[in-house]
Amino acid sequence: MTKQFQMTIINSVISWFMKKRMHQLELFMKYPHDVQEEWFRRLILSARNTEWGKKYGYAGIENYEAFARHVPLTEYEDLKPYIDRLRKGEQNLLWNSEVKWFAKSSGTTSDRSKFIPVSQEALDECHFKGGKDLLSIYCNNNPDTRIFTGKLLGMGGSHFPDNPEAGTMVGDVSAILMENLPSWIELIRTPELSVALMSEWEQKIEKIASITSKEDVTNITGVPSWTLVLLKRILEITGKEDIREVWPNLELFIHGGVSFTPYRSQFKKLIPEPMNYLETYNASEGFFGIQDRIVADDMLLMLDYGIFYEFLPLDDEGTGQGKPVPLGDVKPGINYAMIISTNAGLWRYKIGDTITFTSTDPYRIRITGRTKNYINAFGEELIIDNAQKALDCACAKTGAMLNEYTAAPVYFGDTGSGAHEWLIEFATPPEDLYYFAEVLDNALKSLNSDYEAKRYHNMILGNPIVKPMAPGTFYQWLKLRDRLGGQYKVPRLSNDRKYVDEILEMSRKG
Repeated sequence: MTKQFQMTIINSVISWFMKKRMHQLELFMKYPHDVQEEWFRRLILSARNTEWGKKYGYAGIENYEAFARHVPLTEYEDLKPYIDRLRKGEQNLLWNSEVKWFAKSSGTTSDRSKFIPVSQEALDECHFKGGKDLLSIYCNNNPDTRIFTGKLLGMGGSHFPDNPEAGTMVGDVSAILMENLPSWIELIRTPELSVALMSEWEQKIEKIASITSKEDVTNITGVPSWTLVLLKRILEITGKEDIREVWPNLELFIHGGVSFTPYRSQFKKLIPEPMNYLETYNASEGFFGIQDRIVADDMLLMLDYGIFYEFLPLDDEGTGQGKPVPLGDVKPGINYAMIISTNAGLWRYKIGDTITFTSTDPYRIRITGRTKNYINAFGEELIIDNAQKALDCACAKTGAMLNEYTAAPVYFGDTGSGAHEWLIEFATPPEDLYYFAEVLDNALKSLNSDYEAKRYHNMILGNPIVKPMAPGTFYQWLKLRDRLGGQYKVPRLSNDRKYVDEILEMSRKG
């Protein structure tokens, strides 16, 4: 029996198992409210004897209305005292099973990084279940798939000990998942775990490129920005014109974390058609959505992953309107802030993302942004507080004063990395604009660990581009848009270039 024939048999068997999961997916699509009600009761029951559960009377909570009355909405700062104690080894604080892993993500207004607890239940019932389901959906939509005849290329982060005495570990959620996957996964993935989890990104890219360029890769999972860096390096070391010459059987890229729209054209240039792309909504806090239709870019909201959902309606300015509502009360077309209670001990937690429902039968969503101004074009998750503190630092060190500013990403070109472009109207300009940009950059690195990671050796993000604007530029821009008045503000950070390009075009025209 040849190796190719063996892989064909394995592909057929795994594809069959994956398709069987579709029956369970159809059940929660058909009975969404029953599934959410069941998870609500399981979560409350599991946590009633935790410190949090006792504080908020979980033993007496019998329905959602009581839950909403007794348990406050939370953000990371509210849960941080409990999480800090968990990281030191205390248990039974937010969740009733042992928590040893913490997913590190970008910080808040007061911290450089957040550390999201990841329980074994969250791994098994949420993250790993999501991985199986996305492959089940893909196999169901593509019955002739041959992705299991070759290797899965996983682009992940790294992890490291947090508190050796407590035995706790911290890392990117991708690294946590890789470390805890069943051992048999190593048979179908590349590169080996020791390389996939390397922390030094330059060496890591080199090793992954060297190893995987010799493999038969059929599917890739990763953040678009880092994946592009890898693909370009593979073409450099192999001397090939496109990735299809390296991996002729490549058929699927599974992506998430940032919007894929700015990267799509580059992927199409590097990987000739036919090629399939599948979007997921997978964060440190949980696995929330999977693109379940080939012809649509919305995602199926996954309802049986140990997460109870609530949604806070937002107005046009991004502030809350009224009270959060459960799944059964949402309406299509409304912008909602997503609130989750999870099997890792996040309770009524405002994740910071905003979504809108494209359908309620079944429940499908589209990510619309963040509840705060941000840039997350490359996974840097730069929030307005980071930007303001960094600009204050740059002004203090250079003697500059500013009136207005806005910033947006510059996406990858055919060569080079991306960047952030800052349009700044100075009241007092710095004597040395390059020094101002350097201080701004270093301050952002110190404030935001994700930004610092993406700035590593300019591989993803290059130096910030600071462009001084003439006095009155932002006033004139607001005036042209009929947005003068106290209720209108210059958008500080944006994940697309609409505002930056409008201002630059207006400046060019004088």
